[in-house]
Amino acid sequence: MSRFTRISVALKMKETGIVPVFYHKDAEVCKTVLKACYDGGARVFEFTNRGDYAHEVFAELNRYAEKELPEMILGVGSVVDPGTTSLYLQLGAAFIVSPVLNPEMAKVCNRRKVMWSPGCGSLTEISHAEELGAEVVKIFPGTQVGGPEFVKAVKGPFPWTSIMPTGGVEPTEENLSAWFGAGVHCVGIGSKLFTKNADGSYDPERITGTVKEVVAIINKVR
Repeated sequence: MSRFTRISVALKMKETGIVPVFYHKDAEVCKTVLKACYDGGARVFEFTNRGDYAHEVFAELNRYAEKELPEMILGVGSVVDPGTTSLYLQLGAAFIVSPVLNPEMAKVCNRRKVMWSPGCGSLTEISHAEELGAEVVKIFPGTQVGGPEFVKAVKGPFPWTSIMPTGGVEPTEENLSAWFGAGVHCVGIGSKLFTKNADGSYDPERITGTVKEVVAIINKVR
């Protein structure tokens, strides 16, 4: 069962403005990256469901977060069906993110009052998602769907819509200014946040620094 209500998740997404998006098959690597993001000011984190035994990695990561990083809201992305949704809810996921709009997933999340953020690529899909109870909709892939101009166009007739783009978001002031200027709720950022050393290992200090910079930019531009 999630430790956080769906409303508190949506509000924290808005407050911090950034949702790091990450997957690794090694739980210890995930813990290192999660703590680095936490130290940088992130309070919402999306673990992506992308590999064999990913749910086992998430279970260990969520136990770690509950004990060591109590303010971190941990959810799961790349979920495309209700069965997998149920599996992760049982493991304590605070929110579910999907690249697609699957109404059956909405039913599973709504029964447990867990936030569900489906991937949408049109105004019709966004409207349908909101009818199904989505508080924050994901646009994916953000750049290919239309980038900040798409968000701006949606916010005209749908000013109440809360949008989280993922895919094509850069940790730079120019890029973030465009997205937040268009009216996004928050942004999801993946590999560009996670700096590696020459040997391929992740550099937690540089990750923390990058997250801090992104949080500061977001606070400046919106």
